[in-house]
Amino acid sequence: MRLAAVYSFNGGKEAVAERYPHLLVEVNDAIKAVDATAHKGKVSLEKTMPGQMLYSPVTLNKAFKKEFITNRGWKPVKVPCDYPTTYYLEDYKIRQKLKGAFREMDYVKEKLGIELQLGKYAFMVYNVCAKMTIFRNLGHIDCGIEIVPVKSLALEMSSGVSYFEQFIWDLETRGVADIDIPVLILGIDI
Repeated sequence: MRLAAVYSFNGGKEAVAERYPHLLVEVNDAIKAVDATAHKGKVSLEKTMPGQMLYSPVTLNKAFKKEFITNRGWKPVKVPCDYPTTYYLEDYKIRQKLKGAFREMDYVKEKLGIELQLGKYAFMVYNVCAKMTIFRNLGHIDCGIEIVPVKSLALEMSSGVSYFEQFIWDLETRGVADIDIPVLILGIDI
């Protein structure tokens, strides 16, 4: 795969380049090492593109996991969520205990967090505007990278996969909040 687009959210490009130049090289190498042609094996069953061969987000995710975790030593970070029940109304009876919930960041190394998002749009926004801030607040990261497809790649995946251009428009229109961390957004293509 190849890097096709770069966006600096809240000074993300500058922060990552200054604090983690060696890890930025690893990220670029990992992206280049994924052979996208090996992952165009999903036969579409969708009404809008029946029978068309598409890139599989599932196998692409596995390929990126191999590149980051197995080949480069990045680690996923999983944190348990202890959900509060103190806000339930007095007359509400809990039917089951809330247990086993967690949040996970795909890859972390030296306080740089990475999320790869080849799925729905809402997860891109959640990753950058909520999850990365949570993981910073918990002391696991200080800045992040979000890797997403550009539109030309998203068009060759299942419908509903979001893309870099849409994501950037929304981030620019939303603006930066005082709790946002620096995030480098990378758009990838074949």
